[in-house]
Amino acid sequence: MTTGYEPLDRPKPVAPDIWIVDGPAIRFYGMPFSTRATLVRLADGSLWVHSPTRMTDELADRVAALGAPAHLVAPNWIHYAYIADWKARFPEARTWAAPNVARRAARHGLDLAFDHDLAQVAPPAWAGQIDQMIVRGSTVHREAVFFHRKSRTLVLTDLIENFEPRKLPRWFRWIPKLVGVADPDGRMPRDMRATFRDRDALREDVGRMIAWAPERVILAHGRWYDRDGTAELRRAFRFVLD
Repeated sequence: MTTGYEPLDRPKPVAPDIWIVDGPAIRFYGMPFSTRATLVRLADGSLWVHSPTRMTDELADRVAALGAPAHLVAPNWIHYAYIADWKARFPEARTWAAPNVARRAARHGLDLAFDHDLAQVAPPAWAGQIDQMIVRGSTVHREAVFFHRKSRTLVLTDLIENFEPRKLPRWFRWIPKLVGVADPDGRMPRDMRATFRDRDALREDVGRMIAWAPERVILAHGRWYDRDGTAELRRAFRFVLD
């Protein structure tokens, strides 16, 4: 299935030492979701991999040419499906999980033993290079967000989705508008927004993301923002900032 973000399964440069990999679409609630991983080369030359996408032989070779993957990150309770495939290809890599990831994987019959839990502050492995936090306020959705200082790039997963209707099959094009995740006004999906009962906590954490002053915001689904990142955050989260 084409996604509109071809070529797939290959690193594409975003800025020095940071790449995205657009993967194939997956079905979620029947709708095709484009997928996207983010790779960062750390100061020691190793790679940090966020929300790994489908692994292929060609992708493995292209990734290895950039550096050795050392950290495989499952940033929320939905984005973990390909961690095991990457771990099998790069067995020296350490695996990191956001809250609820391991429990959901086990419930779906996947035996994933993560090496580390993600916390509110970056671990020594990437402290000073990539800032992080677990966004608070939801009764269900606990997502780790990351800020690559060198490139001033914020890396999100599902807190903002920005589907381009023209890139979806015709019979699905109405869904993003209904759910509130259609480009150019992509936002947090309405069903996810309803789980954020503690709006003060969410507002505080969005404020921290804005304070990072990102130039870019990479999203897992749909068109990401290659410029005006801080303004896009203010727009997308206006429901909690206004």
